[in-house]
Amino acid sequence: MDIRTIKLYLHLCDSLHFAKTAQAMHVSPSTLSRTMQRLEEEVGALLFRRDNRSVTLTNAGIEYRHFAEQTLNNWGKLKTKIDPKQDFLRGRLNLFCSVTAAYSHLPGLLDRFRREHPLVEIALTTGDAANAINEVRQNRTDIAITALPEPFPDSLHFAKIDNIPLSIIAPTFRCKVQELLTESYIPWDRLPFIVPEHGPGRIRIDNWFRKLGLIPNIYAQVSGHEAITSMVALGCGVSITPEVVIKNSPVRDRIQLLPSPIAIPPFELGCCCKKKRQDESVINAFLEAI
Repeated sequence: MDIRTIKLYLHLCDSLHFAKTAQAMHVSPSTLSRTMQRLEEEVGALLFRRDNRSVTLTNAGIEYRHFAEQTLNNWGKLKTKIDPKQDFLRGRLNLFCSVTAAYSHLPGLLDRFRREHPLVEIALTTGDAANAINEVRQNRTDIAITALPEPFPDSLHFAKIDNIPLSIIAPTFRCKVQELLTESYIPWDRLPFIVPEHGPGRIRIDNWFRKLGLIPNIYAQVSGHEAITSMVALGCGVSITPEVVIKNSPVRDRIQLLPSPIAIPPFELGCCCKKKRQDESVINAFLEAI
């Protein structure tokens, strides 16, 4: 048994999927399977139940998971303690955020963190913010910048960093959408709406429809607010979008804000990680820095 084996085991405990863990941890499925078999031989008990459809933890697997988590945490503390440069934290931090957050909020966070911990390697992945929670839960990232989802999983920790207002956006130039907006009142039921596929943004806009008693005319369901903003700027429809996305969009000059008939609650933006990983040295240091 070694630290690499423990990391593989803990990832598999979360994913319960050999192929996903193998891909995420950069090993072949056969290597992962052999490693887990050797670990079970060392422990002297089956840790996983496997069949063609699912993988589950045995009672022994649950007990060993607690041991593995504590061992990995102690290993990190020991490395920091015996490092000749123990005043400097070392390691790697995997971050996930949207392209917009990489412009708007991440630079300030990283500047503060790097001043205190210059030897930590930062690995950044960008994507649809609606996928941030799943990235954390599947161990594909250590910390994600995300809007607080509803409901928030009990297994995760959320550290708020900002409030993000949302606005209704529409194209500014002459098009079918603009023609509808020149009427004496805004015909919300006839406007084509571009909505997020899922995530906090979809929940906000669905709640807005419901409070208005509106059966919406959905033009498209799109992944990512940046893509939604671009489609609005092309005249495809209207949407409800975080103002920070509009501010940082290269097509912001082609977009106007519409007054909302009811208040739209802002997003709570923050950094999310697994609760059980909060005490890991690099993750804890980043949370303290923000």
